[in-house]
Amino acid sequence: MTAPDHPNVIAPPVAIHIGFLVLGVGAEYLWPSGAGVGGIFWYASGAAAIAAGLLLIVWAGLTFRSHGTRPEPWKPSTVVVDNGPYRFSRNPMYLGFSLVHVGVGIAADSIWIIATVVPSLVVMRYGVIEREERYMEAKFGETYLRYKRAVRRWL
Repeated sequence: MTAPDHPNVIAPPVAIHIGFLVLGVGAEYLWPSGAGVGGIFWYASGAAAIAAGLLLIVWAGLTFRSHGTRPEPWKPSTVVVDNGPYRFSRNPMYLGFSLVHVGVGIAADSIWIIATVVPSLVVMRYGVIEREERYMEAKFGETYLRYKRAVRRWL
């Protein structure tokens, strides 16, 4: 039996972030945490983080597609993408998801929503990123290892 040509992540990365975001919203509903710092500055700051995260996600996705490979981790990778936002981060889409997540928490004045970013990052690291890195190392060898040495995981 041959190994699948994908990293076998535990769940779609966006679903992981949405799941923890919903958990934060639920906790906020049950145990309101608002620091009372709402207002236009916080809404605007949250909106800016959300916009930056969405732009990063789109840029990263378009960069993948321009190389003829798919960004979905349950599909085979055909090339090591090392330009666009991938010059600065090995995981710009995941960074974008995190920015959106934090932005929602800031705009909602919710400590719970912001706090759920931490466990989402832990799940992403062990359930997605480390699996992707093992897959890319096995598939692309030294090409990926050089990229991994040159570019940080997050920033």
